[in-house]
Amino acid sequence: MPRSDAPGRVPPANRLLAALPPREYDRLLPHLEAVPLLMRAVLCEPGQPLTHVHFPCGGLLSLLSPPGGKGLGIEVGLVGREGMAGLAVFLGAEAAPFRCVVQVPGEALRMRAEHFRDRVRRDSQLHGLLLRYTHAFLAEAGQSVACNTLHPVDQRLCRWLLTVQGRVGADRFPLTHEFLAAMLGVRRASVSEAARGLRQAGLIRYGRGHLTVLDRQGLEGTACNCHRLIQQEFDRLPG
Repeated sequence: MPRSDAPGRVPPANRLLAALPPREYDRLLPHLEAVPLLMRAVLCEPGQPLTHVHFPCGGLLSLLSPPGGKGLGIEVGLVGREGMAGLAVFLGAEAAPFRCVVQVPGEALRMRAEHFRDRVRRDSQLHGLLLRYTHAFLAEAGQSVACNTLHPVDQRLCRWLLTVQGRVGADRFPLTHEFLAAMLGVRRASVSEAARGLRQAGLIRYGRGHLTVLDRQGLEGTACNCHRLIQQEFDRLPG
């Protein structure tokens, strides 16, 4: 019997689930639970067993490499409606290598790890979709490493804001300079200076812990080519 709290039979907002044939989605449906993604909630810690996988339907998750001491860590990946958090389960691992934190609140469909392992087999459509998503995710991670090494902070900031806006599907989202500095792996003063330049150029508005993208085309013109290369990989995903 389906769970009483399972999502109804409506097309899911998550792109991976939406791309599934109806019969396969129906087999997963009894094991999918709609859950809120609360701001700054930690979904998993590195080294701890993964109990669930999450398919975001709104909001945004950050995967963070934990710091040696205090602090948030450095962002190594973003997961929104295009993907799934918990790829380690799909790849056969038991524990998460990164901390997963809710960056932008929303909601997700989650599944227990054991149910996921039982139902997402090699012959399933979702298995193939997740292989393609894993490729795009790794391509983004690799390109981001190159970007963070080679390009100035203002270009990296534009790339990151474009990515967040696209994954969230909204122009306005919560953001602090402290959190953004941790995401980019730079000093807070460097982020403040770069954000001030974008604000003076009329590309963004920032205040009271929220940032609004005013001119996406302008951000694209300022960003490095890394954003386009990363976006090409995710544009190849179904949905």
